[in-house]
Amino acid sequence: MTFDTIIKGGTIATAVDTFVADVGITNGKITALGTDLGDAGRIIYAKDMLVLPGGIDAHCHIEQESSTKLMTADDFYSGSVSAAFGGNTTFIPFAAQHRGQHLRDVVDETHAKAEPKSVIDYAFHLIISDPTDHVLGQELPALIAQGYTSFKVYMTYEMLKIDDRQMLDVLSIARTNGAMTMVHAENDDVISWLTDRLLNRGYTEPKYHAVSHAAIAESEASRRAIDLATLVDAKLLIVHVSAPEAATAIRDARTKGLPIYGETCPQYLFLTADDLDRDGVEGAKFCCSPPPKNKEAQDAIWRGLINDTFQIVSSDHAPYRYDETGKFAAGPNPTFKKIANGVPGIETRMPLLFSEGVGKGRLTLNQFVALTSTNAAKIYGLHPRKGTIAIGADADIAIWDPTWERTITHDMLHDNMDYTPFEGMTVTGWPRMVINRGRMVVEDETLQVDRGSGNFLERTPEIDRTDLAKGSPLHPDNNFGADIL
Repeated sequence: MTFDTIIKGGTIATAVDTFVADVGITNGKITALGTDLGDAGRIIYAKDMLVLPGGIDAHCHIEQESSTKLMTADDFYSGSVSAAFGGNTTFIPFAAQHRGQHLRDVVDETHAKAEPKSVIDYAFHLIISDPTDHVLGQELPALIAQGYTSFKVYMTYEMLKIDDRQMLDVLSIARTNGAMTMVHAENDDVISWLTDRLLNRGYTEPKYHAVSHAAIAESEASRRAIDLATLVDAKLLIVHVSAPEAATAIRDARTKGLPIYGETCPQYLFLTADDLDRDGVEGAKFCCSPPPKNKEAQDAIWRGLINDTFQIVSSDHAPYRYDETGKFAAGPNPTFKKIANGVPGIETRMPLLFSEGVGKGRLTLNQFVALTSTNAAKIYGLHPRKGTIAIGADADIAIWDPTWERTITHDMLHDNMDYTPFEGMTVTGWPRMVINRGRMVVEDETLQVDRGSGNFLERTPEIDRTDLAKGSPLHPDNNFGADIL
């Protein structure tokens, strides 16, 4: 048999297995695993290399306008190129609804941005900030059926947050139609109460952004979101967790067998609140929500990667430049409340976690694959097409050099940013080649594909959960039934 490509002699790792074998690729699919596979149009010799599933960055903000009308620095070209150079073959940005918008219009506009630009495969999460009767009754169920099977809601930010009743409506639609709800869980009243008191007393510097986002705002909102999801027996994923108390709420729910999932990000593994306390307004580079906490919280988040509190590590790439188009859109010396929230990291997500996780013995190689690729594919309806190396899967592969030592600088990255929060950090391990559907995307530190060559990925709703869990107050044992939903 003749293949298009054979990757020969590398160490293959999936979320469950590690073994040495050759990979045969035909028509963009993995069609053989073994030895002595035969001939190919191209043979890639991968001895001493790791052959891993391409990364899936399941949480990133690309060519997205904020609720304050601020556009992220990366469009679908620069964002996807940067993702690819970091070992990713798929990413899932957002089609973000703002108040007064129809979801269908938002999805169409996001497709128009992505289709001519993305160099890797992509799907969309929806952001729902205006759950009107029309959105809930018509648009959202129809979009779920058409492959948009995940959406994010906010419990904070004045122009994005929804109340508990609205969240129950969204969770109920998700449960009925087989979708996943993601939530930014912070108590908006706690944050605004602390913010007002800090500003009234003249505490305006970037470091007070971390003070205003007290850990209790995150933990209370996380527990409340879990309780609301439990009421209707809906799946829920709490995104960008930074606080140990919120992690504990997720772990407790999972111990009870509830369909609750957790995500964290490199900023909570590698940064702390001290980074917001740098000279002048330098701390603005590290302002994101929720902000990094202290070293003890950082250690707790690392433990959460090991004990299955967190299933996904995403970048939450939110690229706002360190200038008047981004962090200082409100002026050259803004209060912490006016600094654009978000940090970049789509290209550094996997190398950082590989170096400090696998390289330092905190994580196994299989855990790394699960956290950066496989679990996201499973949770968001892309598995087994994506997220694994198996016969029949898309040939999405990153060939890693586990000994390649690099010092992260802004100049080496491929996003449209003017800084990286991880400047000067030295990592060991980086992908040498990145392959998406059999296409060589990155080789010899050079992009090999054209803009717009990535494919949109429709996903299938999971509508097989017909019975309410006994943990739900609406279970028939409690004299109610699923028809109440």
